[in-house]
Amino acid sequence: MSGEASAPTMASPRAPRPGIQKSSGAVTRKGDRGAKEKPTTVLPPVGEEEPKNPEEYQGTGVLEVDFAELCTRWGYTDFPKVVTRPRPHPTFVPSACTSENPTVDEQPLSGSCSFNSLESKYVFFRPTIQVELEPEDKSVKEIYIRGWKVEERILGIFSKCLTSLSQLQAINLWKVGLTDKTLTTFIALLPLCSSTLRKVSLEGNPLPEQSYHKLMAVDSTIAHLSLRNNNIDDHGAQLLGQALSTLHSCNRTLVSLNLGFNHIGDEGAGYIADGLRLNRSLLWLSLAHNRIQDKGALKLAEVLRPFELTHTEVVKRRRLLLEKGSQERLRSPSTSRHGDSKTEREKNQLMRVSSFAMVEKDKMQTMKTSKGLGKKKEKSGEVVKKEEKPGSGQSPTQGTPKKEDSTKTGKAKVTIPEQKLSKGKGTKTGSKEKRSILLETEVVGEATEVVSPLLEPVEHRDGKVFMPGNRVLLHLNLLRNRITEVGLEAFLTAVQYQAQFSESKSASKGPVGLLWLSLAKNCFSPQCPAYTTIQELMLPRDPASKAKHKEEAAVASST
Repeated sequence: MSGEASAPTMASPRAPRPGIQKSSGAVTRKGDRGAKEKPTTVLPPVGEEEPKNPEEYQGTGVLEVDFAELCTRWGYTDFPKVVTRPRPHPTFVPSACTSENPTVDEQPLSGSCSFNSLESKYVFFRPTIQVELEPEDKSVKEIYIRGWKVEERILGIFSKCLTSLSQLQAINLWKVGLTDKTLTTFIALLPLCSSTLRKVSLEGNPLPEQSYHKLMAVDSTIAHLSLRNNNIDDHGAQLLGQALSTLHSCNRTLVSLNLGFNHIGDEGAGYIADGLRLNRSLLWLSLAHNRIQDKGALKLAEVLRPFELTHTEVVKRRRLLLEKGSQERLRSPSTSRHGDSKTEREKNQLMRVSSFAMVEKDKMQTMKTSKGLGKKKEKSGEVVKKEEKPGSGQSPTQGTPKKEDSTKTGKAKVTIPEQKLSKGKGTKTGSKEKRSILLETEVVGEATEVVSPLLEPVEHRDGKVFMPGNRVLLHLNLLRNRITEVGLEAFLTAVQYQAQFSESKSASKGPVGLLWLSLAKNCFSPQCPAYTTIQELMLPRDPASKAKHKEEAAVASST
């Protein structure tokens, strides 16, 4: 009887399976029950209402909490954890746990420690979001994501939780599988972050379209950009060079650019050099571990010393001079010659219109004729400017025989000649107003002059216009390229020019050129005379060597 009683109990769990073929009622009941259970299991991953909830979520300012909550709302069950970035281990200090004769109780602990250390090695490779915190308030200062693919949905989550990080300064993405599409999404979320965000590092993320230049747009606030190991070639360098500066636009915020470990050759180096012609904000540039040879080195060295302006640059410079003159006349108070200033203004407008028309015609002519016409136009523009300045009637001929005499005293600060002239003639109130204008341009307006480096003092030689080289760039790294002694001689000429310039000009009046230049590990001997001369010239300019000499002098004086 026991066997007969146990048989139904054994068959009862199996009854539904044969019942699927024999009884349709069981199928419908099971199907109904399955239909009721499916929405509860499928709903969390699919999330019909989930996309609405992340929009309504208000960040708490704690990245670990916000990221976990948003991932859960988006339907993620397994997502990276937010952890503090590991720091180097402190120096080893002997303690009691390292006794010579461990007790029996300590032996299991050593086994668990070995297991934990083995587990920690595997945990290191798990996807995480590493953060660096401020020591005072423990707010997130930097974010590091390494070695796992960042999808567009993850970037959407970041756009929600990064906005509440008020102290965020840097975002580092290393080998995260970025695409041109996800890069565009990443760039779109940068303006949503705190204004303290200034550093972006995208290393090991090669893109097919090489659209890294979008990070250097005119409205970008990024000051430090690292693009190492991205397989950037000459085409990508062309886009980056155009983002640095053109005749019509210029990046004003980027301070450092790292393009090391890429595939940039001579042509790409020429594009970067073209971008440095009119850029006056970049201080630090690395082109280490690329494929630059002598042709590219000559282009880069040319920008560091006076270089000839092209025809289009000369035309642009004349237009800027005319526009600047008209703006100065609108700013300057005209006390005694209202009628004269109006007539002179109308004359200048007519001259400007005619000069624009002549410039368009001159584009089809040779360089000589275009430059000859340009000299006439610029001379006439100088006469108009000298006549209209209040108190400048005492020396109307200073600008006519020599067009650039006034610019040599400081074309980048146009108010300097006015101040000198107002001291000699004019009311005290007017001179005070001009002094205040001068102070404002020196303190605040200095950056506005950087916007138009074409207004810097120029030099005329053999009918050509030469502009001073880029003296704002302080750090240039060309380590491990393919430069020979030919390119080395070009850099020697540039360094010698900048050294002479810095000696003849006080350091308080503006930039003086390169302070650090690395040309090691190229295709020339370290004992090459040109290389040793460059090192000798750069040694006293290097801030690190200066600090070292000061420390040695302080130690010597104390002893």
